[in-house]
Amino acid sequence: MSAVVRPRKRIRQPAFKRLLAPVVAPDVFDFWASRLNRSWSWERPLARLVSRQRASRDAMTLLFKPNRNWQQGFRAGQHVSLTAEVDGVRITRSYSLVEPPRADGCLAITVKAIEGGRLSQALCRAEPGLVVELGSVFGDMRVASKPHGDYLLLAAGSGITPLMAMTRALAAKGMPVPVTLVYWARQRDELCFVDELRTLAAQHANFTLRLMLTGEAAQAADEAEGRIDAALVSALALDREQTRVMACGPGGFVEAARALLDGQVKSFQAEAFTLPPVSNVDSGSVQVHLRRRGVRLELPRGSSLLSALEAQGIKPPSGCRMGICNTCACGKASGSVRHLPSGDLQHEPQQALKLCIHSAATDLELDL
Repeated sequence: MSAVVRPRKRIRQPAFKRLLAPVVAPDVFDFWASRLNRSWSWERPLARLVSRQRASRDAMTLLFKPNRNWQQGFRAGQHVSLTAEVDGVRITRSYSLVEPPRADGCLAITVKAIEGGRLSQALCRAEPGLVVELGSVFGDMRVASKPHGDYLLLAAGSGITPLMAMTRALAAKGMPVPVTLVYWARQRDELCFVDELRTLAAQHANFTLRLMLTGEAAQAADEAEGRIDAALVSALALDREQTRVMACGPGGFVEAARALLDGQVKSFQAEAFTLPPVSNVDSGSVQVHLRRRGVRLELPRGSSLLSALEAQGIKPPSGCRMGICNTCACGKASGSVRHLPSGDLQHEPQQALKLCIHSAATDLELDL
C-alpha cells in the first residue's frame, strides 16, 4: 500500500512544446510517436498498464502509469473515466480509483468482469503494455481532509472500490476516527481485498470489519449472513450526532440503505453503480428531436435516453452511466423527462439533463 501524498500540481507545458505548438499537428505527432512508445502523445492523456493482480474470483486490480498530459489530482473515493478500443470500437467507462494518490503517480483500479461487459472483460484479460486514454476525475463522496466523528462504510459488490480507497487513506493516517466497514457479496470468493482488510482490522483498534454473505454460510468470526435490514442497522448502535454513512453498490442496495439510515445519522452519502428498480415505468414511445444533428427519432419511454439512442445507432459521449460524471449531460429545449432513480417527472424548460438517468416522458427537443 502506497503512502498518501498531495495530489500532483499542474505542470507547465515544456518549453519545446510551447515553441513547436504552432507548427505541430497533434494527430501526426501521435501517429509517429506511438511507433516508439504507445503512451506518447502530444496532448492526449494516456496511461500504460504496468501490472495486474487478481483481486477476487472475477475481479482484477490494474495499475496504470499515466503520461505527462494527465496532470489531475484526485482524492480517495473519486472515479476516473477510461477509454479503450475493443474489437475496433472505442468504449468509455468510469472506474473508482482504489488507492489514494501514490508517490509514483500510478493509478490503481479494480475491475469486475461483468457478463456482456465488453470493456470490463477486455480489461480483466489485459496484459501489461495496454494503453488506455484517461478522462476527467469526478465524485463528491470522499472523506474529509481532517476527519471527525465516526464513519460507517457500506459496500456491496463492486461498491467496495471507492470505499477501499478511503479506508486505505484513513489507515495511512493511523485511522484517526472510528471506522466500520460492512461489505456484502454473494459468495466469499467474490470479496476483494479481504486479506488486507483483515490485516488493517488487526492493526487498528478503530477499524471494524464485517463481511456479509448473501449466498453462502458464514465461517469466520468477522463473517455473517444476510442483506441490509433494520436488525443489522440496530446492531451497529449508530450515533445520530456523530456517524457519517457512505454507501456504494447496486441501486437497490443504495436505496435500501438510504431508507434505513437517511435522517437517522449525522450525514448520508451514496453512489449507485446501477439504477435502482423503478416501479413507475412509462410505456409507448415519443418523438425526440436531436437539434444539432437535425434528426427526429421515435424512442421508447421507460428506458434511459442514453440506451435508447444507442439502440438507434447514435453514440453520445458517456462515462459512468450512473449519473455521476456528467459526460452524457446535454440541454433539453422542450418536453418532459422522468428521473429514473427517483421516478420523478421533470417539466422545466431549458433543463440540463443526464442521458443515462433520464427517460423521455413526452416528445422532446435535445441539444444533441
